[in-house]
Amino acid sequence: MTARFKKNRGMRGHVSAGHGRIGKHRKHPSGCGNAGGQHHHRIFMDKYHPGWFGKVGMRNFHLIKHGKVCPTINVERIWSLVSQETREKFAKEKGKAPVIDVTKAGYFKVLGKGKLPEQPVIVKARYFTKEAETKIKEAGGVCVLCA
Repeated sequence: MTARFKKNRGMRGHVSAGHGRIGKHRKHPSGCGNAGGQHHHRIFMDKYHPGWFGKVGMRNFHLIKHGKVCPTINVERIWSLVSQETREKFAKEKGKAPVIDVTKAGYFKVLGKGKLPEQPVIVKARYFTKEAETKIKEAGGVCVLCA
């Protein structure tokens, strides 16, 4: 901000520039920043920021953030990972089945929601639910576990 717009321009001639004669405008009378949270500002901290101080819970050394990530896909959507041409090609050829690697599409687990067309398919995934496994096998397909 330029000097001519600052508050002090209008305060020229007024002795204490709007900060009062008695209290004085000193630098940081109660400390900088969060100073005094456990001392002279305790009431403020307890009232408006409860739980600011202290710790909670257990520490987990070597936390693996993505350890529990398991993207899922339903049985009904498995065929959408393969193009329509491949599906038609394998529908004509009896005795052959396409290999659909679910992990390459970013999914780890196959769930059993929906219906599968009566066409054999080899599905590769890390995990299968029982329902998904039965539906794939009923369609004449195979479930392959891969790490």
